[in-house]
Amino acid sequence: MIIGLDTGGTHVDAVLIDNKQIIDTAKYPTDKTNLLGCIWETIEQLMKGNDIKKIEKINLSTTISTNAIVENKTQPVAMFIESGPGLSPSNFACGDYNVFLEGYIDHRGREIKPINIAQVKKELKSISDKNINSAAIVCKFCTRNPMHEKQITDMLISNGFQPVTAGHTLSGKLNFPRRIYTSYLNSAVSSSFMEFSTAIKKACSTKGLEVPIHILKADGGTINLNDSEKHPVQTILSGPAASVMGCLAMTDSNADSIFLDIGGTTTDISFTADGVPLFEPEGITISNYPTLVRAIHSTSIGLGGDSAVVVSKEGNIKIGPERKGPPIALGGTIPTPTDAMIALGLMHIGNSQKAKGAMADIGKKLNISPLQAAQKIYDTFGSILKHNIDNILREINRHPVYTIHELLHGKKIKPRSMMIIGGPAKATAPIISKKLNLPYTVPHNYEITNAVGAALTRNTFELTLLADTERKILSVPEIGLYQHISSNYTLSNAKQDAAELIKTHVEKTGFGNQNVPIEITEENSFNMVRGFFVTGKNIRVSAQVKPGLIYKHPKPMEKGGAQID
Repeated sequence: MIIGLDTGGTHVDAVLIDNKQIIDTAKYPTDKTNLLGCIWETIEQLMKGNDIKKIEKINLSTTISTNAIVENKTQPVAMFIESGPGLSPSNFACGDYNVFLEGYIDHRGREIKPINIAQVKKELKSISDKNINSAAIVCKFCTRNPMHEKQITDMLISNGFQPVTAGHTLSGKLNFPRRIYTSYLNSAVSSSFMEFSTAIKKACSTKGLEVPIHILKADGGTINLNDSEKHPVQTILSGPAASVMGCLAMTDSNADSIFLDIGGTTTDISFTADGVPLFEPEGITISNYPTLVRAIHSTSIGLGGDSAVVVSKEGNIKIGPERKGPPIALGGTIPTPTDAMIALGLMHIGNSQKAKGAMADIGKKLNISPLQAAQKIYDTFGSILKHNIDNILREINRHPVYTIHELLHGKKIKPRSMMIIGGPAKATAPIISKKLNLPYTVPHNYEITNAVGAALTRNTFELTLLADTERKILSVPEIGLYQHISSNYTLSNAKQDAAELIKTHVEKTGFGNQNVPIEITEENSFNMVRGFFVTGKNIRVSAQVKPGLIYKHPKPMEKGGAQID
């Protein structure tokens, strides 16, 4: 059995799947002040009456890292940036203390100017005085020679800094600014994520739930919880990824389509091209930081079933972007779209009389009946969503379209259908369909489809192969492989070896079928030159088990309960 769990802004959703059937589901209100408690309560609800010994693994999405960034609750970070000549390092300042190093490594990976150790030592004292314990170090071209990053990392660790993120460990790409910001964010969210990870492991251990735990990544794959502690930045936006994977599990469509996950607080909007999710291969931007975190393309807007509804001075309905508590029908004090839908008879939860009372209050301000007020809110909800979808689609079609599989040259996205999930999905689908003039699908279990996506997401494994043909050394740190190679070793050899090593690892660890699809995510090869002669090649290849689903369209369960399909 697999537990899939998705932590949203309003609810924690969970699902228990066994042999392609949903055995049970659970939903628990999100308390941001006690997120871990909410997660564990949800799991406990899910496990009532089920045999905990049959659990094989837990896949979960988490908002821990994302929330820490967007709510500016990250830990202070000292940044060490070595940009070399031609760039003003101050352009890349981020974090709480910036040290612009005087050293320089050129594009061939040669050390042109060593690090000024005295400068670093002097700065370390100033940083300690400010009580900053986290750090990140990024040197330009460090992916071709990480010597300076390693030097600084060793100094920082020996001086008690923890965590320390070295840019070359996050990505082999040469994008200097993105590597800086990604390294900064990785250290900035580390303590929050470690607290979450430690608590999850302790809670599971206490309950006798000794099973692998995986976290969804933004690219629609998963990462082992222990590995995610090193690179927590990979877990940002795992929630939208769970939504997309859930929708994918429910559809066989090969057409361009829209996926909408409508929650209580936000709506996540994503698209497919010929049935394949759009992708951001260069990396997502979060809180104005462009990163190297590859991700499924998704946009979150502040519009949900529980968004606050107000009437402006001009007599217009305004919805969101904030959620100010539950709907009035459920004990809140601010009217919401959910109240409107309850008043219209589209949702059957809470106290309908309170919902109608809320609509009456709005109707008075607009000089219309309560029912007309509810209909106006409902119609406005659809209009806002259409406006955002049109804008996002227009922006997507201005650029080359990437999917999780490939770059589609000249492709323009023209949605032919929609899949809508989330708590208000069934009630809102008709108005959204009318506004966009598109047919829609609301799958069974639409309220917990994101948790289904988390459960069915394939475990992935990534490795980085480094080959130095001058020194005739090949290394793959993730599996502890260090071996001799010939001076004729090529990029083609490296790509083939990386793929074979992943297959072997999958077979040995048994975490999946050895025939899982494998993709090369990064490849670099450049000459090393001494004097006027090429002395060898420095080759770097990253490969991974391709993100995706372990299966689609599970069979309907046979013994009652909800069905996936």
